[in-house]
Amino acid sequence: MDERLHSRFDPARAAIFTILAVLAILFLLPTVGVLLSSVKEQRDIATGDLWNLPSSLYLGNFIDVLSNPSVHQYFVNTLIVTVPATIASTALGSLAGYVFAKMPFRGSNVLFLIVVSGMFFPPQVILIPLFRLFNFFGLIDTLWPIFLVHTALGIPICTLLMRNFFSTVPTALREAAIMEGASELRVLLMVVLPLSLPALAVLATLQFTWIWNDFLWPLVFTQSDDERTIMVGIVNLTGQYSVAWGVQGALSIVASLPTLLVFLFFQRYFIKGMTMGAVKG
Repeated sequence: MDERLHSRFDPARAAIFTILAVLAILFLLPTVGVLLSSVKEQRDIATGDLWNLPSSLYLGNFIDVLSNPSVHQYFVNTLIVTVPATIASTALGSLAGYVFAKMPFRGSNVLFLIVVSGMFFPPQVILIPLFRLFNFFGLIDTLWPIFLVHTALGIPICTLLMRNFFSTVPTALREAAIMEGASELRVLLMVVLPLSLPALAVLATLQFTWIWNDFLWPLVFTQSDDERTIMVGIVNLTGQYSVAWGVQGALSIVASLPTLLVFLFFQRYFIKGMTMGAVKG
């Protein structure tokens, strides 16, 4: 029996498992630090007592967060940006992906590559031109620039994923619907999209998470506290004399709940969509 166990032991597999375990621990350490700081008083954190388990849970940080009117405004602003931008980028990406997958035309492959190349464009390169453009139209310190930028930046990944997914839908279904008198838009809405729920779930989850957690664009385009989103609002929460680490930790936990709920809601479609995208030939 010992010989059989020894023969099954794979050093390479054990090394990979060890490396992955170490990386997982390192990845989770910041999260553990945030959780510990959220249930400790400010004086405990200031004295360096962060990584020790608290003798008693201090919920005052969560009470301060949930009763803060500014935090309520942060959440409202983030929802105003995230939900429409997610819907807009997903809808536009679906339309473009359908055209590239089912209605190819001369030069469509080149145009597809140009659209998808936007995924690899560093956002920092266009930061100053966009700031000047939105400033010219008087949109700085509003939520419009954040919505427009996230919609535009989300189109490439949405187009790529939906085009690949639409390519797996049998063309015979589209031809049969057209022969029955359906328009291309009706074919997309009534035939193709219902079959594409896994891909749409992946897009909705990814887009919602990316936009909700974005820090760069709200930091650049907003100035007043009334227009800030939740991620910028976390940084701006301060105590009377120092940074309110406990309150920031509590707000970080609360701010992560919407993305977690979205993932749990779309989980079965998300896993299926990612798997189908991975095995596509």
